[in-house]
Amino acid sequence: MDYKKTLNLPDTPFPMRGDLARREPAWVAEWEENHVYQAIRAASKGRPRFVLHDGPPYANGDIHIGHAVNKILKDMIVKSRNMAGYDAHYVPGWDCHGMPIEIQIEKKYGKNLPVAEMQSKARAYALEQIERQKKDFKRLGVLGQWDRPYLTMNHRNEANEIRALKRILEKGYVFRGLKPVNWCFDCGSALAEAEVEYADRVDPAVDVAFPFADKPALARAFGLPSVDDGAIVIWTTTPWTIPSNQALNLHPEIQYALVRVTPALPTGPLLLVAAERVQACMDQWGLQGEIVATTAGEALAGIAFHHPLARIDAAYDRLSPVYLGDYVTLDTGTGVVHSAPAYGIEDFVSCKAHGLPDADILSPVMGDGRFASTLALFGGLSIWDANPKIVETLREAGTLLHSEKHKHSYMHCWRHKTAIIYRATNQWFAGMDVAPNDGGPTLRESALAGIEATRFYPAWGRARLHAMIANRPDWTLSRQRQWGVPMAFFVHKETGALHPRTVDLLEQIAQRVEQGGIETWQSLDPRELLGDEAHMYEKSRDTLDVWFDSGTTHFTVLGGKDATQSGSHGEELAWPADLYLEGSDQHRGWFHSSLLTGCMLYGRPPYNALLTHGFVVDGQGRKMSKSVGNVIAPQKVSDSLGAEILRLWVASTDYSGELSISDEILKRVVESYRRIRNTLRFLLANLADFDAVSMTVPYGERFEIDRYALAMTAQMQQEILTHYEKYDFHPAVARLQTFCSEDLGAFYLDILKDRLYTTGAASLARRSAQSTLLEITQTLVKLMAPMLSFTAEEAWKELAGTALTHQADISRATVFAEVFQVLPPLAEGDPLPTRWARLRTIRAEVMRKLEEVRSAGAIGSSLQAEIDITASGDDLAALRGLGDDLRFVLIVSRATVHEGSGELQIAITPSAQKKCERCWHWRMDVGTDPEHPEICGRCVSNLFGSGEARSHA
Repeated sequence: MDYKKTLNLPDTPFPMRGDLARREPAWVAEWEENHVYQAIRAASKGRPRFVLHDGPPYANGDIHIGHAVNKILKDMIVKSRNMAGYDAHYVPGWDCHGMPIEIQIEKKYGKNLPVAEMQSKARAYALEQIERQKKDFKRLGVLGQWDRPYLTMNHRNEANEIRALKRILEKGYVFRGLKPVNWCFDCGSALAEAEVEYADRVDPAVDVAFPFADKPALARAFGLPSVDDGAIVIWTTTPWTIPSNQALNLHPEIQYALVRVTPALPTGPLLLVAAERVQACMDQWGLQGEIVATTAGEALAGIAFHHPLARIDAAYDRLSPVYLGDYVTLDTGTGVVHSAPAYGIEDFVSCKAHGLPDADILSPVMGDGRFASTLALFGGLSIWDANPKIVETLREAGTLLHSEKHKHSYMHCWRHKTAIIYRATNQWFAGMDVAPNDGGPTLRESALAGIEATRFYPAWGRARLHAMIANRPDWTLSRQRQWGVPMAFFVHKETGALHPRTVDLLEQIAQRVEQGGIETWQSLDPRELLGDEAHMYEKSRDTLDVWFDSGTTHFTVLGGKDATQSGSHGEELAWPADLYLEGSDQHRGWFHSSLLTGCMLYGRPPYNALLTHGFVVDGQGRKMSKSVGNVIAPQKVSDSLGAEILRLWVASTDYSGELSISDEILKRVVESYRRIRNTLRFLLANLADFDAVSMTVPYGERFEIDRYALAMTAQMQQEILTHYEKYDFHPAVARLQTFCSEDLGAFYLDILKDRLYTTGAASLARRSAQSTLLEITQTLVKLMAPMLSFTAEEAWKELAGTALTHQADISRATVFAEVFQVLPPLAEGDPLPTRWARLRTIRAEVMRKLEEVRSAGAIGSSLQAEIDITASGDDLAALRGLGDDLRFVLIVSRATVHEGSGELQIAITPSAQKKCERCWHWRMDVGTDPEHPEICGRCVSNLFGSGEARSHA
């Protein structure tokens, strides 16, 4: 007889190899065809709502690995929240306006297109990019409302953004003024703080002398009867700002020295620098110096000095007064800072505080980076080309003490990677320290309070965002672009004042934009709204900062805090969001702008929690770079290994820091995936003939080890759900893997194989095991679903078509419409976990000794062994409590327990009995049934009798 055919061998169409890259696209298509996202929504209706608001990626270019990390994390959170019993929608969004798209249109069609044509082409381009990105996001297994995402360029959203501007203007936060802003010559526009990055740059560093102009005042300040000719000396790395110098800054408490130098200089024998810097300066300049007198910076306030180019050209024959500033330091330079208020924040603030009117601020640098043609000596030159010429002219004037090349960290445009400057221009600002009209706290105060009330994942994000808000300047809202939401103001041609009906006019304009988009502002004739006043006003040509676009999506998309505002997706989402999730750069980007707009509109952040993930680097910790050749594209991984491997990599990586990825790392992820998949396959294969409705064994009637396995599963599930609650996926993956390999593979399933394969197909022994396996499988599949979505869905379909075929309370459409498994609870104080935990420890020691004997060649498999265990106390009770089932737990042919004292003793001997051809146990009763001489008594009973007696394992 072929006894192999009498075994209950596992059987499943769930393949060992996932063949993910080939099969996943079919799942994506099936989810779309079967309206799986809608099925999740129907199943979740009426539950408590959980809102994750999607930070919009920019609609330009294919997605990269950072996008994949971001979208997969969001997907895992939304799915886990839905399965935890919430109604968690996912409405994806896109940021559509702004410079990068304008640049693409200019590259393709040339510059100076008519505004209407630029906007039309930009809108069409953005839609193309969105469709490309959407396809790649779906391929990652991300489920969401892809048929109706939010777009910042949707007419309704554009209109509501104008309404947001109206509200903050009404509240008193918006003002217009001349201020230095981050300016990119290539963009031709002001930049947001988030659009500035730093890189090393080499510039000329110069020490420049400003000759004495008021020697009597200097003599009084230093307590001297008189002073000779001389100069005060500054140090700067931006010689191009010297033509715009209007003041000098000294620290009030620093001691300054009047130094007599040899040899004498063209400006005279005296130099004025900080006392603490005298020796370093003399060494630098190759001079000998003797301090004549010292005084505090405070005594020098108001004393004026000649401009260093005054001797060369009369246009520079002006004086620079000393203003005091606490920001002056002694770490480099001379302790004297030259002040060009048009090109420095602190310079501007200082000069304004000392009464310099806007009209008198010198601002010769034009938007393209060239000096105005009217500037004496350097007109028409770019500031970078002017640098060496200015240095030579200072040398000619006798006011250059030293020049050298200086490498330093400098501001660059994040798009063009070119150097930017501070440049004073008339812009619209949101004031950080302006008291709103209602007399409430300032924007800075509200934002800092909001940060304290927000939960941060990881916790260090709080300090980072707090520092940024505490120190940031006013927000420059205006941009000089075409593809953006207009600052739809009518400005008086002579006074520059806003029209007195601006608030009402903004609403009228918003209504028009809601019908026809931002294009309606370009085509609007002012007479339609202003009538006879139209000739006195001009339309603002500024657009809103693109960070205002995305920063107000809580208003335009979620719907804001009050019922008067209707967001584009207010039915699906709610204000405030439970969570915003983005990369760590968004502390200065979307998190930042959303915080400020939320506080201006409603006095609090639009989110309750912020989650930050790090950037992706290669296996050596290097930034992804095409030039280095270490870029890993998510599309390529999906097409070769499968998106599931990307998902598992994201889930198993600690995203709070940098996320390392390489081919080697992905190979390890593939191995981890195979172990999880093989566990699933074993479980499914042993449930092929099981029906949950008719065959489930009540919990109280199941074998003891089955109840223990469920207790282990419940404990594992609770740990993973706790991790999910904190958005902590990598320990969840680790726990899942440990459960599959150790709790199941090396323990429970290892023991269970004999009972599953050899007992009667419909016996209590086997059905108890299968009832338990089904609950474990359901638990595992559901827990895996947020992370390993394709595999979980594949396994769920298999379960729904076999073991759960007749169960009415499951979703056949998708596993994602399910909630996490409810497992039978253990009675309080049940000794089962404690007893079995000890039995597992003993079993591990037995396994170790069996391996030693096997390695020595005394036995083949563990079933060839017979074991005698001498034990006492609780160990004795636990081992004897299993009766003959102990041999199944230890996977040996005989296990005898002896009472003793002291430590546990284990003796192993090779069996002298015959091997059963069916169950492979070595038993004395093999062949006792003459009709079946090759099998043991229990196999005869299981095949032809009432079945063996087992109750524990």
